[in-house]
Amino acid sequence: MFKVTVTGENQLELELSGRLDSEAMKAALDELVEASRYMVHGRMLYRIGDFEWPTLGAMGVELSRLPALFGMIRRFDRIAVVAAKGWIRSASKLEGALIPGLEIRAFVPAEEDHARQWLAQRSD
Repeated sequence: MFKVTVTGENQLELELSGRLDSEAMKAALDELVEASRYMVHGRMLYRIGDFEWPTLGAMGVELSRLPALFGMIRRFDRIAVVAAKGWIRSASKLEGALIPGLEIRAFVPAEEDHARQWLAQRSD
């Protein structure tokens, strides 16, 4: 499952759990790009539940959409990743270090309120 919810003018929440096949990945990425199309200095809360690796077809869809995804990610200043699995939190931190202008912080599920507070803080 991949669910995108716009929660404010420049805010959205993503929820990912289970396994995505190529059709689900295509729909999810299209929805994400469209939901963030007019965002500026956006904030994203990304909750990752029981994650399973996407199918090979789904990864192909993601690769084919990389230009649109890079354009979309530039609309965001902060992303809070809420995940129980440590390796997902570590990967999120690494991703944040690799993308200029984007700050990504990772939180355990019990810290979701803290993640929301961090997202709400003004970044200078």
